[in-house]
Formats: sequence, C-alpha cells, structure tokens
Amino acid sequence: MSDFNANLAFLIAVVSAVAGLWWRIEASIKSARDEVKKDARDAHARADMAIGSVSLLAEQLAAHKLHVAETYITKAGLREFRDEVMTGVRDLKGSVSTLHERIDRFIEGDKIGRVRSSAD
Repeated sequence: MSDFNANLAFLIAVVSAVAGLWWRIEASIKSARDEVKKDARDAHARADMAIGSVSLLAEQLAAHKLHVAETYITKAGLREFRDEVMTGVRDLKGSVSTLHERIDRFIEGDKIGRVRSSAD
C-alpha cells in the first residue's frame, strides 16, 4: 500500500505541476491578449486621429489651391495678357505716329482759313 500511496502522491504531484504550468501559460496568454487588445484600441484611436488630420489637411490644401487659382496667374494666362498689352501698345504707337501729321494738317488748314477770311 505504501507503493500505491507513493505512486498516487507522485501522480498527484505531476498532475498538479502540469496544471500549474498550464494555469501559468493561460495567464500569460490572457495578459498578452489583453495587451494586444489595448494596443489595437490605441492604434485605432491614433488612426482615427490621423484620418481626421488628413481630411483637415486635404480641406486646407483644397482651399489653398482655390486661393492660388483665384489670385495668381498661369504662364499661359500671362503670355496671353502680355500679347494683348503689346498689341494695344503697337496700335497706340501707330495712332500716335500719325497724330503729328493730323495736327500739322489741322494747323495748316486753320492758317489757310484765316488767310482767306482776312482777305475777304
């Protein structure tokens, strides 16, 4: 009977050791699972904040693009404006270059008109 008791005690000790080891492994798994869940919640919170920040930056970028489009001119627009101004300057130059001839004719016509009226 003493062999039986010794074997039973050994068996109980082995089962207890295995159960204790299993209990420790389960506790470690549970704490790791809880830690991963906490990290996942934190990651989701940071991702939500990042999404909000990105959407805010996208809105600000769109507003800036609109401001630039309304305020500043493109190279093609600048070329078109320059061409219009240069065409206007050329037309004005042509008008001014013939203006002195017109004034001369007006003055000569006025002198001829005075000479005739004083002769009459």
